[in-house]
Amino acid sequence: MSDSTERVDPALAAGNRKQLAGYAAQHFKWQVEGGVATITLNRPERKNPLTFDSYAELRDLFGQLKYATDVKAVVLAGAGDNFCSGGDVHEIIGPLVRLKAPELLMFTRMTGDLVKAMRTCPQPIVAAIDGVCAGAGAIMAMASDLRLGTARSKTAFLFNRVGLAGCDMGACAMLPRIVGQGRASELLYTGRALGGEEGERWGFFNRLCAPEAVLGEAQALARDLAAGPTFANGITKTMLHQEWSMTIEQAIEAEAQAQAICMLTEDFSRAYHAFVAKQKPVFQGD
Repeated sequence: MSDSTERVDPALAAGNRKQLAGYAAQHFKWQVEGGVATITLNRPERKNPLTFDSYAELRDLFGQLKYATDVKAVVLAGAGDNFCSGGDVHEIIGPLVRLKAPELLMFTRMTGDLVKAMRTCPQPIVAAIDGVCAGAGAIMAMASDLRLGTARSKTAFLFNRVGLAGCDMGACAMLPRIVGQGRASELLYTGRALGGEEGERWGFFNRLCAPEAVLGEAQALARDLAAGPTFANGITKTMLHQEWSMTIEQAIEAEAQAQAICMLTEDFSRAYHAFVAKQKPVFQGD
């Protein structure tokens, strides 16, 4: 390990670096092993719906990940045979119909802040999607960086089925960039379920796995990412997100600056010396 830790003022490090392996999750399962964190939505008897509490905890946890030194990649999964059925009908939808505009806006901003936190945390997020992936569950899958699915998975942006617009939690901005404008329009206007094989053809899923293997394959992919140059991977994620609103000229200049920063890292030097020595580089994320 380099002396990068020793070079940082302790007061600066204290406010910007933290260990999250020991985090005690209250509303889902959290496990960290080998730099890979696995978040498991854990209400299988209800197909893992979200509640006000789990929304808020997920938002806050993804926000903390930008400071984590022991988490290099994240896997997002659901317990049992389903990913996530969206907001709990009894614990979220029922209470929402009784709220006024200020409180409703509080809720919709909270859900949107979860997506913002997922997109701005530096760790790549791999979603392991089996069975039902609906509503906010589909949004969380969409907001992940990579998606592994199964043939039996059913992904539905079903907001219009409950009388709401498809423009929820960034769907109208992000989904067209994944599957194309026309296909996104179909999913958001109809709320129909996207099957696993169709989702792979459309590019929503990176690949399909057997149901019993999807979590393991997602974790294996996350381990590969965690073993890579994680500082540089974080820059890649940042640029993939920020360049949506740039011109080509702006993007090329931003990438020139970003790549120059990456060339200052120890990982870049390690890769060069490993190549010269005909060895595989061992990246350390600094």
